[in-house]
This record gives sequence, C-alpha cells and structure tokens, in this order.
Amino acid sequence: MLHKMDRKLKNGVLANNSTSVISREDLILVPDPEQNYTSASTVNSEGDHTAVIHNFPRRRSFETLKREFELSDCLNFVKAGVEAIIEDQVTHRFEAEELKSWNLLTRTNLHYEFISWRLSFIWMVGFLMRYCFLLPVRVLICFIGTVWIVMAMLLIGLVPDGHMKRWLHKHAYLITFRILARSLSAIITVHNKQYMPSGGVCVANHTSPIDIVMLSTENCFSLIGQRHGGFLGILQRALARASPHIWFERSEVKDREAVAKRLRQHVSDPRNPPILIFPEGTCINNTSVMQFKKGSFEVGSVIYPVAIKYDPKFGDAFWNSSRYSMMQYLYLMMTSWAIVCDVWYLPPMYQQEGESAIDFANRVKSAIARQGGLVDLMWDGQLKRMKAKPEWKEKQQEEFSKRLKIDTKKQE
Repeated sequence: MLHKMDRKLKNGVLANNSTSVISREDLILVPDPEQNYTSASTVNSEGDHTAVIHNFPRRRSFETLKREFELSDCLNFVKAGVEAIIEDQVTHRFEAEELKSWNLLTRTNLHYEFISWRLSFIWMVGFLMRYCFLLPVRVLICFIGTVWIVMAMLLIGLVPDGHMKRWLHKHAYLITFRILARSLSAIITVHNKQYMPSGGVCVANHTSPIDIVMLSTENCFSLIGQRHGGFLGILQRALARASPHIWFERSEVKDREAVAKRLRQHVSDPRNPPILIFPEGTCINNTSVMQFKKGSFEVGSVIYPVAIKYDPKFGDAFWNSSRYSMMQYLYLMMTSWAIVCDVWYLPPMYQQEGESAIDFANRVKSAIARQGGLVDLMWDGQLKRMKAKPEWKEKQQEEFSKRLKIDTKKQE
C-alpha cells in the first residue's frame, strides 16, 4: 500500500512499518569490541529506533584483582569461539539460505533421500515441467532480450546527444529489462513508487546480478561496476553505447579518488539518470545486510535507499560466485519455479551536519535492513574472500586487556 504524501515522514523511515526483523539478540565478537557486550536490544512501539543497552564489565583495581580474579574472566571469549566454530554469523551469509521445507528443486546441499513414491512422482512432474518446457522458453526469451539490447543500444548510440536520445534510451532500457525479467518468470512487487529516484545516487542491498533486472523494470538507471567478460561484458558494452555508465578496470577499484570523482561528475549533471550502487560490494544471501562501503556516501549527493527481498520458496536468487559461474547461475535461475521479489523505495536520505560518511552509510544500511526484514550486520562482506583484518584481532585483545587493567591508584 502506498503511503500518503502528506503523512509526516522521518529521514529514510516509512510510517507504519510493520516489517519484522529476523535477528539474534546479541552479536558475538563483531569488529567493534564495544558491541560484544550488547546485553539486550528493544524496539519501541513505533518501530523507528532501536535502543541498545550496554553492560560493560567494570575495571578492577589491583586489590580487587588479588581477591576476586577468576578464570571465568576469559570464558565469554571461549564461548564465543566455540559458537563461531559451530555456526558464526558471517560465513553462512555466503551460502544459499536454508528453507524450512523442500520446494521440489534440486538446488540443495543434501544427498538424495527417498521419502515416498507420491513425493517422487510430484518431483518428477515438476522436473519435466521445469527442464523440458520452462527452460527452453526462458532461454529463447533471454536470447531475444540480448539481441534487442545489442541492436537497440547500437542504433541509439548513433543518435546525437539530446532529449530525443535520452527518451529513446529510457524506453529501450525498460523494454530490455522487462524482457529479461520475463526470461526468469520474475514476479516483482514494487512498493512506494512515489520515492522512485529521478537523479542522484540509489543504493540497495545486493543478492545477485539480477538485482539490476528487478529494479530496472520500473525505472532507468546508470550502472557502476567492474568491467567483465562473457555474457555480462556483452550487456555492459551494449549499455555503454547509449547512456553514461561507469565501468572501471580492476586496477582502478582501489583508486577510490578516481571512482569518487567520476561519481561526482555523473550526479552533478541533472540530465543523467540516477546511478545504481550496491555498497556491500559482494552478494549476500538475502538474509542480512552487511557493511556498506563509504565511497558512494562521500559524493555529497542525496541518497535514495532501496530494499530488495526475495522469496526463496520459488527460487533462490542468491549468487554464490565462488561456487557457480555466471552461466551456471543463470541455468539455476531458469530452472527454478519463478523469481519472486519485493522492492521497497524509501524516502530520500541526506547526510546530516557533522555526520561522517561511515555513520551516514550505517544509517542508510539500517533503514534498508529494517524495511526488508533483514539482519543488520556490521561485518565487511569482503570476508567472503579474505581473512579477518589483524586490527580487528588487536581490538579484541586490547578490550580484554582493559578488563584486567591493574589500577594502582587508590579507590575513592
């Protein structure tokens, strides 16, 4: 349901938001040591703010340590370590979401187990339906969409810059991604269209490359990302012929100043479409939102948050890039029942006076997580490909040393 425009809205917060957040009550060993001692979190009746009560252990004096020192001082770290070995809150965000019940798809980590002839018969009928009918039709539709985007963008690229070229590009762009959405049998429900951006920076949580398809069926965006080869490279080169997209080489990724400069140039021109950015920098399995990189929040532009939530019962949209190639992933998507997705456009958010880019990014991330019913995590999504930073370990060691700090001064 669309909210009335005259209803009083807070920055980045929708009124009457009843979306529940799936989360554990505590976070163990997060990068910021102070978060390790979060004892409780409660949401007020309006659901707008989360009040966190911290319970920090007191620092003991030398005399107190002589009387009260116990081995249990380190047990909370031992407990956290054992819990992380069993199941931590990071690594399983990079695996396909586990379903409570089987959706009759073959995408599972478990081996085949016979249950009943009736269920086997139903699965076989579904298998024939998905692989013998849906898959060929979807491949044909995807081929038509790919040919359309290459030919349309090639012709539009020959048109001189101006209002006519922008109008042609917008409609060709929408047609392209609507065709590609049909090739996935996508069912997309868009909420709060009145907040759909017409310029600036649009940021969203990231589950898979088809996030772009889900968002581009209703609005025209400029895209930013690394140059790719293969099927993605064909789409990137086709799009770049007719509109201003930002594709950079892998060597430029670490040059944040160069990327930020190109972002500022793009958003400074009101004729350019809004630029779509996924600040997590990697695909997360749609159960949580991880750390937003601050680069897109340093350009000084208005931010339009978007929350994307998929229904895994009909097909898991998460792309595990370390396990599947792009073609393997598209094969899995085209042999799913359907891709069911909800998209929420949130009110625009502005950087407040004295607010750092990191704090602004975290505020936007929290608004997206709250609306999409996702767990708000502060971990870096790049842990998917790298080990924990040494400074995080040093912070944990420093925090533990503070708990055992010997104070030789007399207590008051």
